[in-house]
Amino acid sequence: MGRSEIREHIFRVLFRKEFFDTSEMSGQRELYMEMLKAERDVREEDEAYILEKSRKIEEKIQEIDEMINGLTTGWKTSRMNKADLTILRLAVYEIKWDDDIPVKVAINEAVELAKKYSSEEGPAFINGVLAKIAG
Repeated sequence: MGRSEIREHIFRVLFRKEFFDTSEMSGQRELYMEMLKAERDVREEDEAYILEKSRKIEEKIQEIDEMINGLTTGWKTSRMNKADLTILRLAVYEIKWDDDIPVKVAINEAVELAKKYSSEEGPAFINGVLAKIAG
């Protein structure tokens, strides 16, 4: 799997957070991976990366949301489109805590996810928020 595809799977795992209690997320991550492996071959290292990174992001959600809320006007995380919020959480984590991902790559990949999973305005919104965070 390429990096973009792996990132999309991390997004899909994190998106489940909007619908399940924190105590259920470990099981949801495992369930997602079972479904993914039923559809296609998944290398062990890709599976481990998806599970580990999604877990690490979940641990930082409160801190990430505080950053996002501090930089947005009229669009607090509680009111945001859930796909946009999940994309932002993933990208903010990559910008602030993942030294393996260049900032420009994190922003570009977030915008690409928004083009696929968000509204028409989503990519511009995400780009604007991430530019403030990276700035």
